Amino acid sequence: MGRGLTARILFVLYLGALVAATLIHVWWLLAAALLLSVTLAGPARWHLLRRTLLSALAFNLAVSAGYAVMAVWQGTFSAQYLLLLNSRVLLMVFLGFWFIARVDLPAVVSGSPGLSFLLTVAVAQALVLRRQVHDFEQAFTSRNPRRPRTGDRLRHAAAQGQHLLDQSLHAADETALAMRSRACFDD
Repeated sequence: MGRGLTARILFVLYLGALVAATLIHVWWLLAAALLLSVTLAGPARWHLLRRTLLSALAFNLAVSAGYAVMAVWQGTFSAQYLLLLNSRVLLMVFLGFWFIARVDLPAVVSGSPGLSFLLTVAVAQALVLRRQVHDFEQAFTSRNPRRPRTGDRLRHAAAQGQHLLDQSLHAADETALAMRSRACFDD
């Protein structure tokens, strides 16, 4: 089997696993699937699990807190639903990181020029954002000879987030204009 075919098979399996995760409505089955996935991930399991927890933390906290406040206020709070939601998100994020770590994405889209172009644009945008995050970190470190206070760190993170959001929106607008000028959209 060729590299591209193997990558495509793994991509189809990944998509199937994501669909299956959305069809399961029992939290402990999702938690068991997460445990099985972590076990099967091999030596990279702890790195992937750490990335998963850090990536999903903000989403899970925000959504869980919002749900808890509204559900308690309406008198419909369900711990089962909260466990279901959080275990589903953790499973799907872990599967995503595991897939990215194991599969060569260019091999997945190698047969499609349109998907190859889309992947190239996405990777280029991700690299630009990663460089900007690194630049922000370096600038913050160089301007703080002592350990910064929590408030300073929060203000820096807010400014960085705002800049990255503005930059992403600007890049998306520019890309959309470039694609429109090349008749990529059928308006």
